[in-house]
Amino acid sequence: MAEGFKNIEDLREKISGLKECESLKFRISVNASAKTNSIEFLEECIKIRIKEKAVDGKANKAITEYLSDLLKIPKRRIEIVSGFTSKLKIIQIKAD
Repeated sequence: MAEGFKNIEDLREKISGLKECESLKFRISVNASAKTNSIEFLEECIKIRIKEKAVDGKANKAITEYLSDLLKIPKRRIEIVSGFTSKLKIIQIKAD
């Protein structure tokens, strides 16, 4: 599990170095129903605040879209692999 990213550029760099059939997993902590979308890099995980409410998977979809925009990668490469109904989630980014 990859942790300890300092900023979005660190994360983008790690993702860009993925080879075919490789993936990157990391933990996120989600705060749904926030005033604005934002991301904060902590030592133990990445904290994401998302405007969407945590109802019927809407926040999960919004997280995927937000990460796609931030990381400049297609949404199809981003998967929530654990924590679908929890604030703590594991995200997997697949190689292109």
